[in-house]
Amino acid sequence: MLGVPRRRALGCGVVLVAVLGGLTACDGSGEGEGGAPGSGARGGPALAAVDSLAVKGRAPKTGYDRARFGSPWADTDSNGCGTRDDILKRDLDGTKFRGGDCTVVSGTLAPDPYTGKDVAFTRGRSRVDIDHVVALSDAWQKGAGSWRPSKRIALANDPLNLLAVDAGPNRGKGDGDTATWLPANKSYRCAYVARQVAVKKKYGLWVTAAERDAMRKVLARCPQEKLPGGGNPTAAPERFRAR
Repeated sequence: MLGVPRRRALGCGVVLVAVLGGLTACDGSGEGEGGAPGSGARGGPALAAVDSLAVKGRAPKTGYDRARFGSPWADTDSNGCGTRDDILKRDLDGTKFRGGDCTVVSGTLAPDPYTGKDVAFTRGRSRVDIDHVVALSDAWQKGAGSWRPSKRIALANDPLNLLAVDAGPNRGKGDGDTATWLPANKSYRCAYVARQVAVKKKYGLWVTAAERDAMRKVLARCPQEKLPGGGNPTAAPERFRAR
């Protein structure tokens, strides 16, 4: 189990939009999501946490390769399932499995956090991606390039940094940070930026001045938005390797 379902975490924004005709701020109440069992508690206000992040220029992308973050979707929590299937199980509704309770073959993203629309998942012809909320390339340019491999592997597989989302917006995002990309679903922007702040704070990644300012601008509209908590340790078990 990876934490409470995403639908619950999206609830305040979705309900407020439906009831109040477009109010997008979320009061940050309720449980966090994306953490280890029992780790749903959230931290303090995300807006205040922005100022705890170091501010530096973006480092060169020289040397970046996905393999520097280990094999995709490694089972770093040792639960017998790959990380991708763990996140699908956490974030999809109506999941069906093949050969046990690991391999997800179908389900529905209801709703997709980036668009607010329902998206069907069918293994092999999926319209659902698993997004690194803080993109690995972005992390590489803001501190991860100098990390030990176990920390990079941990970031790539940390449920705190992962969301099941519509493939189209995700691929359009690329390695964008808050200054260059936000989800079209405005009711999710506070939660999205709070999650980026939480990941960067947890792993000691820095932000650019433009990124910090963009984070402040979004979170100023929802000053009670809390940092999501939980996730895996910041070092993967020694048996995992990366280049």
